[in-house]
Amino acid sequence: MSVITEKIKVDSAYIATVLGTADENLRVLNNLIDADLFARGTTVTVTGPDFEVARAAKVLEELEAIARRGHAISTDTVKHTVDMVAVEAPQSVSAALAADIVRRRGKTVRPKTVGQSQYVQAIDDHTVVFGIGPAGSGKTYLAVAKAVQALQNKQVSRIILTRPAVEAGERLGFLPGTLNDKIDPYLRPLYDALRDMLDPEMIPKLMDAGIIEVAPLAYMRGRTLNDAFVILDEAQNTTPAQMKMFLTRLGFGSKVVVTGDISQVDLPRGQVSGLRLVREILDGVEDMYFADLGSQDVVRHQLVGRIVSAYDRFDAKHEAAAQREGK
Repeated sequence: MSVITEKIKVDSAYIATVLGTADENLRVLNNLIDADLFARGTTVTVTGPDFEVARAAKVLEELEAIARRGHAISTDTVKHTVDMVAVEAPQSVSAALAADIVRRRGKTVRPKTVGQSQYVQAIDDHTVVFGIGPAGSGKTYLAVAKAVQALQNKQVSRIILTRPAVEAGERLGFLPGTLNDKIDPYLRPLYDALRDMLDPEMIPKLMDAGIIEVAPLAYMRGRTLNDAFVILDEAQNTTPAQMKMFLTRLGFGSKVVVTGDISQVDLPRGQVSGLRLVREILDGVEDMYFADLGSQDVVRHQLVGRIVSAYDRFDAKHEAAAQREGK
């Protein structure tokens, strides 16, 4: 391993955006890459192992490209860029991070990690996509964004969002109010995602016109869903029979995205999750794609990713112990 020094020029029009306020982005990059980075004017000097210097150069190149596209660069953007460069993303990092899906009032929804970028691309390329991953990995939010994009581009004539009415520790009968009042808490996260992407006053009008439908999974039975973008959320809480029922609703001109987290199944003890089983049944079927998102794709508070990773390690440890005891 050789130690080298390389001077990297950044366009003067974008150097402030790349380095961040008071060089905050540069300090984050210094902590993430095993090399010393020092900025003077528009030149960043990098000293360290040759492969780390090359990685730093690639990250700075991608950050400048993001800035050229007119996007702000936060410390989170720096972290996501380092992660994407580390795993050698198939497309340019700047293109992935700047691939806008939906814009509303200055807010833009776009993928922020390699896994999210591949997930979004899979939705474009396949009729049925399964987005499987932990809380905060963007599986539902990005699916709703792609649904809104498809509606706006007239690729579909309606959006259908559905969930099984099962939640941790609660059942419909214990909730107060009418049937709609009982159902509402289960569907609220889908409404919240829609409100981020559409003007809130438009949503009731679109729902009254049947262009957007948000309903429990039970309401899908017996229907054929043509010319629609259909999302099944929290699919880990479906039974195998429910999953089969839902997937066979697929009609002409439609696209289906199924999202869920197989580590958070709330079905009664002993009941098999339809999301766990469906991969075994359908893996390899043409025009279907299973996108696996992980803790590295969590874009909520950075602590959420650490919590997910800690639980994954705990589960793996106890599963291994159980297997040893079973021998």
